[in-house]
Amino acid sequence: QKEDIEVTLLPAGHCPGSVMFLFEGENGTVLYTGDFRLAKGEAARMELLHSGSRVKDIQSVYLDTTFCDPKFYHIPSREECLKGILELVQSWTSLSRYHVVWLNCKAAYGYEYLFINLSEELRIKVHVNKLDMFKNMPEILYHVTTDRHTQIHACRYPWDDDCFRGNRLPCGMTCQNGTPLHVISIKPSTMWFGERIK
Repeated sequence: QKEDIEVTLLPAGHCPGSVMFLFEGENGTVLYTGDFRLAKGEAARMELLHSGSRVKDIQSVYLDTTFCDPKFYHIPSREECLKGILELVQSWTSLSRYHVVWLNCKAAYGYEYLFINLSEELRIKVHVNKLDMFKNMPEILYHVTTDRHTQIHACRYPWDDDCFRGNRLPCGMTCQNGTPLHVISIKPSTMWFGERIK
């Protein structure tokens, strides 16, 4: 039996290019989310989820997410997390130009929101290993740099944790102008909220 269906891709907000699939056909409408991270009210603003002034009738929603588990009952919003990280980074980097932050990001993509907001708010570019991975995301290129002489680093190497133990950044920097760096590490990870449920 054949049926014509319309498939609409909706932004999932998880990492660049991530989408949710909305399937619409004679037998109803289905939303398949995949991993997603939407801000409060963002789904309500998606015009393609609406028909006129009302939300489309969706018969089934398939949630395929790492965090669909009771231990992740409360995950702070992206805005709350950003506010906390901003306060920490600002208080640390304002101590001296030798106080630097290492963002211990375990994946290559998905942290663009953090990099852009830190750079805009603090007027400090984020050091990354290479810019070519962002070539198709021109909106972030102004906020990242390959110049290691910055106070915010998101550089990555396989032995990141070992590098940090020696109070040096993964890019190898340990000092500027002969002055040792004071490094703190921030690990932006949602997993933390499942490990520390209290």
